[in-house]
Amino acid sequence: MKIIIVGATGTMGTHLVKALEKEHEVIKVASKDGDIDADITSTESIENMFKQVGTFDALISTAGPTFVGPWGKLNDSTFRQGVEGKMMGQINLVLIGQKYINPKGSFTLITGALTHEPQVNFANASAANGAVEGFVRAAAIELENGIRINAVSPTVIEDSPQYFPYFPGEIPTTMRQLEFMFRKSVFGKVTGHVIKP
Repeated sequence: MKIIIVGATGTMGTHLVKALEKEHEVIKVASKDGDIDADITSTESIENMFKQVGTFDALISTAGPTFVGPWGKLNDSTFRQGVEGKMMGQINLVLIGQKYINPKGSFTLITGALTHEPQVNFANASAANGAVEGFVRAAAIELENGIRINAVSPTVIEDSPQYFPYFPGEIPTTMRQLEFMFRKSVFGKVTGHVIKP
């Protein structure tokens, strides 16, 4: 398969690239230092990325910037970081990407446990996650040509210990769990699902 991984140089993306490139053609997309550099907050940049890639079989997104910080600093400007990044950035990967994806292909977006288990300083991420999961469920009943879409929703990632203090009592998602959550979406038959560890 020809698989696009957006966010390929991050913690999750790096692991998935190593796991999948042994078996498939993997196109690494990142804000910098990817096979293709792209800014998912820009529809023009997303379109250019797909034009460079051409047709493909699956897209995995592990990207999505949000505002992390205290409630008192939330305003229209800071909140738009998640709206334009994790929410619309990923939604536009699908809205634009559907023109390039092969029949029976798949999109896999990233959300997280913050959707249902909010934590201090992460209101923006919780809202963006919820919107993406709602989009995934709705898009699944309208995408054509057998195209599937799912979201992967991990807890805090074991390889990101810098975030552990923000998630007291949460059992970290292992990298192996994470990998197989994405494998279920890409290589399975489910659609419209929020896949959790």
